[in-house]
Amino acid sequence: MTDLSILFNHHRSIRRYKPDPIDPALVERVCGDAIAGASSSGNLNSLSIVLTRAQERTRKLHELHFEQTMVLEAPLVVTFCADWFRTRQWLRLRGARDNFNNLLGYHVAAFDAIIVAQNVCLGFEAHGLGICYMGTTLHSMSEIAEYLDLPDTCLPVTTIVVGYPAEDPPKRDRLPLSAFLHDEKYRRPTDEELEATYAQREVRGWARYMSYPEMKAEIEAHGITSLAQFYTSEIKYDPDVFQRDSAKLRALLEEKHFLP
Repeated sequence: MTDLSILFNHHRSIRRYKPDPIDPALVERVCGDAIAGASSSGNLNSLSIVLTRAQERTRKLHELHFEQTMVLEAPLVVTFCADWFRTRQWLRLRGARDNFNNLLGYHVAAFDAIIVAQNVCLGFEAHGLGICYMGTTLHSMSEIAEYLDLPDTCLPVTTIVVGYPAEDPPKRDRLPLSAFLHDEKYRRPTDEELEATYAQREVRGWARYMSYPEMKAEIEAHGITSLAQFYTSEIKYDPDVFQRDSAKLRALLEEKHFLP
């Protein structure tokens, strides 16, 4: 096994994969270890993991994840679900009061699922596999839930693709540690401190996106002149799309009885 600090600092999102299959026993071992090593609210284990390996099933997930090629290339797609259905059925069988079909329940289950998801990622990476989180899960939650036949009070919260890397991308830098750590209480940065915090990101992030000819052309066509503008533009994280999908999420939480 790899030293944890080395493992953390070697992490990269892998988007190109070899077709080599992953031993099912390894997948089960990684998932079992991840669950055993994850904190769980009340030890209620309010999550489920859906493994997708069959190509005919993956093709639909590829569509739901905005047709990102890595979904088809990776031999394994893993969907992590906030799941109170199993627990609530157990409560019913034991004559207990129903619970967790509420917003607090959703938060608890979602966080339990994310904790396990990150453990799973570390486990796969420790065995030489690559992973990439699929942010598109949040934009296609309703469709993914329907496709995976998820029951009431059970929703997908994140997805990863897994496989043996067919690329070796450089590790992306993070903001300076000072941007994250606050002693005793939150300290609001000054404009000057923000400029210093994002100075390196502005240069390196901009250079990375502009190194792709197609992306460069789109950026220039939209009149984007900074990394910050790019992040909230129509070609990245469009605020209008986020507002629309936020409304979809609220409706889905109501439909799945996480909201009244």
